[in-house]
Amino acid sequence: MADPTHAVYPGTFDPFTVGHADVVDRVRHLFDRVTVLVAVNGDKQPAALEQRLAALRGQLPAEWGNVSVAAWAGLTAVFCHEHGAGVIVRGVRNPADLRYECQLAAMNQDMGMTTLLLPARPALATVSSTAMRALRT
Repeated sequence: MADPTHAVYPGTFDPFTVGHADVVDRVRHLFDRVTVLVAVNGDKQPAALEQRLAALRGQLPAEWGNVSVAAWAGLTAVFCHEHGAGVIVRGVRNPADLRYECQLAAMNQDMGMTTLLLPARPALATVSSTAMRALRT
């Protein structure tokens, strides 16, 4: 049974940015439980899963007690059904993100999952994992 107080925030998080952290911080106040779901995306070539999990766990403040981290290689909606989550959270930075996220939300809705689209704060709208990776190399 889906729990509307349990939200899942999926992403590849390669790396986990201040924008991602802001989304988690905002939704942890809206839901009793938030699972940050480190996903495997075949279209991307992220750092090793264990490396991303460790980095993300290290960035989450200890006082965020209602936030957990998990890994998943399948569809987010399937994870939600298997773990009783009622809502998928997605961040939106710009109009291109919005178009993509609306398509994804429609697919998730067809699978029985509600998606909450959370606009980025204006100061963080240009932050992206892709840009952060480019700075690392």
